[in-house]
Amino acid sequence: MEAFHGSPLKAPAIEVVDLCSEHSVNNDDKRDDASSLDADDGEDDDHLSLYEDMLDGMPNQSDWEDEPVNICTVEESFIFRKRLRLVGEDQFITETVEAGTISAKKLCTAFGIRPPPFLEGQPDYKYYPLLGLGITRELSKRVKLPQYNTIDDAVNLLKESNNIVVLTGAGISTSLGIPDFRSKKTGLYAQLEHLGLSDPQEVFDISIFREDPSIFYSVAKDILPSTRKFSPTHAFIKLLQDKDKLLTNFTQNIDNLESHVGILPEKLIQCHGSFATATCVECGYRVECEEIYKDLKAGRVARCDRCIRSLRLKPFGIKRKRSTNGLSTSKKKRQSYEDSTDDEEYDIAVAGVMKPDITFFGEDLPETFHDRLTKHDKDLVDLVLVIGTSLKVAPVSEVSGFLPPETPQIYISREPCQHVDFDIDMLGECDTIVTELCRRAGWELQHEMVKADDINVQLHEGYNSRYSFRIESA
Repeated sequence: MEAFHGSPLKAPAIEVVDLCSEHSVNNDDKRDDASSLDADDGEDDDHLSLYEDMLDGMPNQSDWEDEPVNICTVEESFIFRKRLRLVGEDQFITETVEAGTISAKKLCTAFGIRPPPFLEGQPDYKYYPLLGLGITRELSKRVKLPQYNTIDDAVNLLKESNNIVVLTGAGISTSLGIPDFRSKKTGLYAQLEHLGLSDPQEVFDISIFREDPSIFYSVAKDILPSTRKFSPTHAFIKLLQDKDKLLTNFTQNIDNLESHVGILPEKLIQCHGSFATATCVECGYRVECEEIYKDLKAGRVARCDRCIRSLRLKPFGIKRKRSTNGLSTSKKKRQSYEDSTDDEEYDIAVAGVMKPDITFFGEDLPETFHDRLTKHDKDLVDLVLVIGTSLKVAPVSEVSGFLPPETPQIYISREPCQHVDFDIDMLGECDTIVTELCRRAGWELQHEMVKADDINVQLHEGYNSRYSFRIESA
């Protein structure tokens, strides 16, 4: 059973599919259903995992029509989830994967996890950690705190909290003209459909990069940060820092704008890396990414200068190790920006490819992500702000659920996040929302894009803690 356990926070980067569909069940109904299941089997909560992020919806089969693997139907998913809660994790695994009635790969889809391309063709046991992630999510969902519902509640939380964890995504940069990833018409993935890949996300798949880095380099200019400007939402996070309220900013963005706005390195975790540096996939030589900007902008695969110098010093005719265009199978220690004084020789026949230090699907996140969350923030956090992200990429999607369940959580983005029960949902443009929050808190948010507009706030029908924010037309 150990193969199914382990920290979901240390899993490789994978996509968590959008489970919101017409088949989804109302969250409140599901809480009642889950409660009745727990009551039926008389189990307490001691067996539940600490990783409390829960995916409430069922797989939307229309989103997976082109998947090369069979997926669980909505009905099958309900049955599997209900059975898991009834008999517990160990018995569930015994009855399913260990009994050979279903593969781990297919069972992952019952818990909303799309089998990632980098595992395609691998033996079924390779999917065990992902299945463990799905089971963990199911068994330990977060329950909304009933005492936090209004905008005034949100403002008071901002004013009274002193250790705020801010988790951000691409939505905090879209006002600067930087596209997000998943918007249907304007998102980066929509713009990459012309490449003819089975899935535009393959541009960021580490296995694809290993095989042919030219695919990534052909579109690198489209994702390369072209501005050092920052948005009002970036300024809002900096304001939290200035007021000594920011505990940590976990960002999924690779544009490095958090650094430009002045978030201190000790308070910033770049979960998916950034374009600040690039590393040779062969020898580990690291440089400032500006050194390969010409190649990135030209769509030309950048090669390692140190490898090139090494090759020029070697006589012809000697036996050399054959290099690939991508990552070598063994992990080599990354070097500092300057030339290493290491005595190790790199017998490389082809100069290594320079890979920007962004995290691809299939790569582990930096250790600082896991360590900061588990060894520091978990015991200190008193408020969580999730801003501009749909929480569709694990393991970052685990942050909200991992933190203590009594910690209030506020969600700010264009669209609701249906698979996590936040305490207060604020929907609209991130810049608009944080501007209004600052106004109500009596804080001055200084930014050239902040205007003295009237902002209309409306409670969503049928909800007591979900609001829409929009600027009133003159």
